[in-house]
Amino acid sequence: MKQGALRRRGDGKAIRQLALLAIPTFGQLIAEPAFVLIDTAIVGHVGTTALAGLSLGSTIVLTAVGLCIFLAYATTSQVSRLFGAGKRREGLAAAVDSLWLALLIGVVLGAAIFSFAELLNSALGGRGEVLAQAVAYTRAVVLGVPGMLLVYASNGLFRGLQKVNITLVVAVGGALVNTVLDIIFVIGLGWGVGGSGFATFIAQWFMALCLLVPALRWIRAEGVSLRPRVAGIKAAGGDGLPLFLRTLALRVALVGTVVAAAAIGDEALAAYQVVNAGWNFVLNILDSVAIAAQTLVGARLGAGEREEARSITRLSARVGLVVGIFMGAAFALASLPAAPLFTESAGVQQLIAAGMIAAGAGLPLEGWMWALDGILIGAGDSKYLAKTCAGVAAVYLVALVLFAVVLLPRIGDGLAAMAALWLLFDFVLMGGRAVTNGLRARGDDWMKGPMAP
Repeated sequence: MKQGALRRRGDGKAIRQLALLAIPTFGQLIAEPAFVLIDTAIVGHVGTTALAGLSLGSTIVLTAVGLCIFLAYATTSQVSRLFGAGKRREGLAAAVDSLWLALLIGVVLGAAIFSFAELLNSALGGRGEVLAQAVAYTRAVVLGVPGMLLVYASNGLFRGLQKVNITLVVAVGGALVNTVLDIIFVIGLGWGVGGSGFATFIAQWFMALCLLVPALRWIRAEGVSLRPRVAGIKAAGGDGLPLFLRTLALRVALVGTVVAAAAIGDEALAAYQVVNAGWNFVLNILDSVAIAAQTLVGARLGAGEREEARSITRLSARVGLVVGIFMGAAFALASLPAAPLFTESAGVQQLIAAGMIAAGAGLPLEGWMWALDGILIGAGDSKYLAKTCAGVAAVYLVALVLFAVVLLPRIGDGLAAMAALWLLFDFVLMGGRAVTNGLRARGDDWMKGPMAP
């Protein structure tokens, strides 16, 4: 009786800690998906061609920026572990190295995407006016890539310190700036899809400055140097390499999904953009649970509290599942009323509804999987994640080829094709990752990595 009561009190405390970290973290995480969702809602009323172009351009930018999410994840793990071990100055120094790495990668990456925007969008299936719209959006929004990567690294610092309220305030401010500028540039000035890209790039730099100013003042107050350290930057890059490879495999799979949607047709591609923007938005609710768990587990392992880390793991996975059930049901139920908000085309609206229902079916499984994913990252088990994510992505790409070559000619380019594409995504890609993460979490090897004291 007494042990059961203690366990329940411990679970209640852990849930409160998860909520206190997860809710503000969600506010920060939705920044980039919210920008794309806002862009989608406004550009969708410009026309189907503009919306299809936005789908291609945003895929390129989200893929490039998403590949660098390790800047946030690795920084969170390092800072939380070092602070858990009582090494405050070392944790802040690691954050400085990550900020310099973010700026360097952002400048190089932004310049490369700007230069090869037409080639990249063409490779994704863009043709004619759709390609022109995609290039215009890409070259405008990519100017904000350095700022967005600085946001990632800054957020990693604040998450690691378990001080995430500021990230919520900045994310809300960025979304408001993006919305106002979107309306002015796209509707007021008639700049079209390119104006939407400019609005997002300005909002990204606005967020970066709002986070950098307090972060740098705090670091300096602790007496930590802001000068770039070549060795530290290299170390930050090395620590993040497995996470980069893990994310690369996932992003290749996501790009493959866009190519498959383009093979169905322009209307399907436009509908996929809407469903994907909504899915990315909802996914960040699940990811906020994962990052909160990552922070708590990293701190526990840094302090040598392995049993406490395992207890948080079990609890976080259950919370992720429950949140996924609620979000999956809400996403599916919102399909019919949400579709007209993004387009006036009846055909595209039907495809959006079919995609949202199918995508919602996979969210409970994804909530459970994503919580474990964050915990394994917090434990520094990145090499395992890189290998297994690459393997699952390879299987998924084969499934996409079979879908395009074998299934699509038989079911046509209608609602069945859109639903089938999202179900493949749910249960082959995400389902495969759920299996590999679940198997890993059952053992102890994930707690023996670099996060162990």
